[in-house]
Amino acid sequence: MNLPLNTGLEDVQNTPDKRQLDIDQVGIKSLRYPIFFQSDELGPTRVVADFSMYVRLPHHVKGTHMSRFIELLERPEQVFAVGNMNTFMRDMLDLLEAENGHVEMRFPFFLSKAAPVSGVTSMMDYDVTLKADIGKQFALTVKAEIPVTSLCPCSKKISEYGAHNQRSLVTVEVEVDDSLTLDQLIRMVEEQASSQLFGLLKRPDEKFVTEYAYDNPKFVEDLVRDIAGTLDKAPAIGGFRVECENFESIHNHSAYAMIDRL
Repeated sequence: MNLPLNTGLEDVQNTPDKRQLDIDQVGIKSLRYPIFFQSDELGPTRVVADFSMYVRLPHHVKGTHMSRFIELLERPEQVFAVGNMNTFMRDMLDLLEAENGHVEMRFPFFLSKAAPVSGVTSMMDYDVTLKADIGKQFALTVKAEIPVTSLCPCSKKISEYGAHNQRSLVTVEVEVDDSLTLDQLIRMVEEQASSQLFGLLKRPDEKFVTEYAYDNPKFVEDLVRDIAGTLDKAPAIGGFRVECENFESIHNHSAYAMIDRL
């Protein structure tokens, strides 16, 4: 049952405050919400994102309009993408009557990948975080966690047959403009690995990826250098940070390397 809104209720949060203290960030934190996110390959896809959304509150205002953050997410036409975060942030400032804002959203991003020989398709998931700030200027940082395969060059060199390999987790954090898509960023990373990962492989595919990794050995140092070199050449990317952790298959530790250009 829809009850009529009582427009006569006092708006306490919109009353003056006399303490003369600006609040740098105020809003909602850790809100889990279903949204649509635009992918190059799949189009708008339904995902569940974890949101934190804040604005700067001037010293003379008692409180912000918390419910309006939810109203932004409830717009029926809202589809998120790297390319429209600037527009979303400006809409947030308009609705919240603010001059500065910050949004952070974390969600699993899915891509459909075809196996290299059989062509069978399956889904791969990647943990993604978008951080957007707006004031006099707009800034967007994209963080993605991308699992790949790495094969040890030393093991290959000294062994009469075989070489140890392992799953590696590459974490990239990049300052981007609105021309870069998540699909493109993930491909940049995966193409530098000893081999990509796939959700579904047939026997000819397993043979292909095993031999491909063997022909493309890389230390953890090689991985971060090759990925950093690729990101450095991308016009849409400003600063970046690349981390790689190899979950070693013959050691009781991980191998780790990081290049920070943020």
